[in-house]
Amino acid sequence: MTHTIIYKVRDVAAYVNWLYFFHAWHFPSSYAAISRVHGCVACRTNWQQRFPDEERPRVAEAMKLYDEAQRLLAEWDAAGIEVRFRVCLEAANSEGDDILLLESGLRLPMLRQQVAHDGVCLCLADFVRPKSKGGAEDRVGVFASTVESRAERWDEDDEFRRMLSQTLADRLAEAAAEAGHQQVRRSLWGYAPDENLQPDELFREQYVGRRPAVGYPSLPDQSLNFLLERVLDFTSLGISLTETGAMRPHASTSGLMLAHPACRHFAVGHIGEDQLRDYAQRRGESVERLRPFLAGLL
Repeated sequence: MTHTIIYKVRDVAAYVNWLYFFHAWHFPSSYAAISRVHGCVACRTNWQQRFPDEERPRVAEAMKLYDEAQRLLAEWDAAGIEVRFRVCLEAANSEGDDILLLESGLRLPMLRQQVAHDGVCLCLADFVRPKSKGGAEDRVGVFASTVESRAERWDEDDEFRRMLSQTLADRLAEAAAEAGHQQVRRSLWGYAPDENLQPDELFREQYVGRRPAVGYPSLPDQSLNFLLERVLDFTSLGISLTETGAMRPHASTSGLMLAHPACRHFAVGHIGEDQLRDYAQRRGESVERLRPFLAGLL
């Protein structure tokens, strides 16, 4: 079953993880705490004074950047910028290192670690019920989120505002995935109906399950977007794919939602030529076609 949610900017603003916003601007992660400080002068002054004297000018810069970001969010909201999220919840099983989507008939090959960590070489397929276990079906979510493309083009002639628009739009796309994933757990899938977590708890992933995104260490092959597109119809969300599988607008993300309580993030790490050949065979693609997508792992 596919669900599409069109958020207003104000709906997902509380789900923005400011730590990564400030990281994109090369500020220390500790500065993200400004998002939790009351906006009055006294509260902000008290917060700034917690830092050493020599660091306070830099803190003031971060506060100014945060204020500019808040103004831009308000502009986007007033302009009706849409933040789009779509998830398809499908019956699924695993078969070896593959995830089988039973309704769309798609096989999603996964990669397995070649170096054991805590005695185990992990693969995302490990967190989906095997096809051989009594025929019982599991469930997997396939998701994508994006910010309406005009957000990235906001104030293109102003270099600072253009950079601010790009970095903030990226955070909004991730915020939509965070908000959408919460709704999936509570109601759309409903495997955690009583969950009541605040944004900071969500950022620390204190929920059941995980949301590995394409391009991230446990799901490193960007070409998987070509398979996910068949499930989600990216075009109708306003997303297109380049020949390398990159998403446009850049402020977009995609991936899987898994509910297994033991699911966790991990890095596939380096793979060998033998695994590349096996992976290509499972994808039904040539080694030459997939090599560029996995070159960084070989």
